[in-house]
Amino acid sequence: MTVQELKEQLSLSVLAGEEELDREITGCYAGDLLSWVMARAESGDVWLTVMGNINAIAVASLTDAACIVLTESAALDEDARNRANQQGIPVLTTEEDTYAMAVKISRLLPEAP
Repeated sequence: MTVQELKEQLSLSVLAGEEELDREITGCYAGDLLSWVMARAESGDVWLTVMGNINAIAVASLTDAACIVLTESAALDEDARNRANQQGIPVLTTEEDTYAMAVKISRLLPEAP
């Protein structure tokens, strides 16, 4: 599944990184403690968080996340938007909470071997 397909199937809105929506998604990680996410998120994950600052973009880059989904309509600040666009990191948003989004994404992704 690509970020574009996820966007369409879950009615997500794109806030940044629109040129990189063809990125493949291989998993999902939910968390807001940046150091914890850095140590545990995997390349290709959708990262569910409410952290919409420049540090979140750095963590997404370090972990090679496929995209960030800001849950609960969390804001993306302007510095973060600019950095996400520069680094080609898609940032999407939803009104739904993190749990609801994680459940929906788990239903869309194939089960891990």
